[in-house]
Amino acid sequence: MLELPTDLPADLAPLSWLIGVWEGTGVIEYTADGHRFEGEFTHRVSFSHDGAGYLNYSATGWMAVAEGESSVALVAESGFWRLSRPATAADPGPALLPPIESIPARTVDDVERLRADSGGFPIEVSLAHSDGTLELYLGEINGPRIDIATDAIVRGAGGKEYGAASRMYGLVEGHLLWAWDIAALGSELASHASARLAKV
Repeated sequence: MLELPTDLPADLAPLSWLIGVWEGTGVIEYTADGHRFEGEFTHRVSFSHDGAGYLNYSATGWMAVAEGESSVALVAESGFWRLSRPATAADPGPALLPPIESIPARTVDDVERLRADSGGFPIEVSLAHSDGTLELYLGEINGPRIDIATDAIVRGAGGKEYGAASRMYGLVEGHLLWAWDIAALGSELASHASARLAKV
């Protein structure tokens, strides 16, 4: 049974089912630059909150290896998930700038006004990868399903070619299922990894 916290800011209500630590396994299947990448991996994802109107996110993945061999780190990423809405004078930032107005806390009615014609809520996801890549995803959360696609990708001069990505997350029978498509190393956008995670 999924337990949802009751002490969340209103902006986190649509995202609340994500909160917690999720672990499981997945598969990689992707062809690029004349090479076939495939195998199983272990994945750990954490969504938490600190009372503000966003979720903290971190994830790590390791390639499954034979017994006695060292595991291969695939990804470490961290970032923030939030509903997409215009900033107000009551929001802090940019940088360390405090809010310039005191406005009552946002309510469920405020959040409901953000609902799209599709029935879902627009979201923004900003991620930083351990290889120096930065991603900004835009998309929608609609009940227990999330669809996001990159609006921007930034990588250092020495980073591998990576042009676009989309991700889908869903809550299915108490498990977090996800699929990640990428356009990288000269290949068009295509499925590259998916996983099934259980809450721990």
